[in-house]
Amino acid sequence: MTTYLLAGGGTAGHVNPLLAVADGLRARDPQAQVLVLGTREGLEARLVPQRGYELLTVEKVPFPRRPNGAALAFPVRFPRAVRRVRGFIRKHGVDVVIGFGGYAAAPAYVAARRERIPFIVHEANARPGMANVLGARTAAAVGVAFPGTPLRGGEVVGMPLRREIVELDRAAMRAEAAAEFGLDPARPVLLVFGGSLGAQRLNEALEGSWRDILDGGWQILHATGDRSEMADPGADGYTMRRYLDRMDLAFALADLILSRAGAATVSEISALGIPAVYVPYAVGNGEQRLNASAAIDAGAAIVIDDARLTPDRIRTELVPLLRDEQRRATMRRAAEQVGSRTGTEDVIALADRVLAR
Repeated sequence: MTTYLLAGGGTAGHVNPLLAVADGLRARDPQAQVLVLGTREGLEARLVPQRGYELLTVEKVPFPRRPNGAALAFPVRFPRAVRRVRGFIRKHGVDVVIGFGGYAAAPAYVAARRERIPFIVHEANARPGMANVLGARTAAAVGVAFPGTPLRGGEVVGMPLRREIVELDRAAMRAEAAAEFGLDPARPVLLVFGGSLGAQRLNEALEGSWRDILDGGWQILHATGDRSEMADPGADGYTMRRYLDRMDLAFALADLILSRAGAATVSEISALGIPAVYVPYAVGNGEQRLNASAAIDAGAAIVIDDARLTPDRIRTELVPLLRDEQRRATMRRAAEQVGSRTGTEDVIALADRVLAR
């Protein structure tokens, strides 16, 4: 029996691919032991036990970026976290560690190296995080979701995706999806979303331009986010939700997508072959624009800078695209070439290769 320790967490971008690989390992071999290493504060503290996996926890120890109290405590706290992970590895007889970034990954990489077991790094973003940059230097294998990700030894394996996305038959589900959202399956749909908390820029742009989209013969499915105060206009052909519990049905209905460019978002949209207009989040280290670059370069998507997304921009750039079926068909064909639904299997193949050595 092989024992896997999957390390990562904090945000959905780390937790979701981790869980996809965990599910893939368990589906392939029910006898395999799959353990997850995370923190008590991250999203994994709720999602991992819900999915039926044992969560081993380690202290959240951020890498010091400036001289402060946390930086002074790092030389004590980080080795303590490493010792704790080494204890887990010995207790459970872990054969291989697979890390997905986040606070739990860095001590897991160091612990695996000191226990002389192989570890694998998976990086979801086109611009890697610090834990994975450091881990990749001595990893047995490194998998990346996007071409051009600057990690030593990185192989493009794609993004491990949720099973409901991988197995989605959009055409077969379109009628059910239209009924779920109260829209007409015979008319095209623009899907707009900005993550679970929404995106104010997208909401404001839609608030001033939705009539133009409807006048162009399109319908709108708009997830505003839980914090949005945008009023629902209650117009025929415009369905507004705070949150979309069934993203698979939303994707089944979408003929074009307007969204942010998080790594999972871009990977899922590309895997499903849906043309997109990405509005990268302007805060951070610019990884969202890089996440979308392969789809943009392939002609599967276009990008609009966050600061330039206005109602007028929707009217002058998005509405003409909605009216151009030939252009959207070209984008759709390009998306089918750039996307992948085999990320989970490809990460597991890395583990198999490492264990066979």
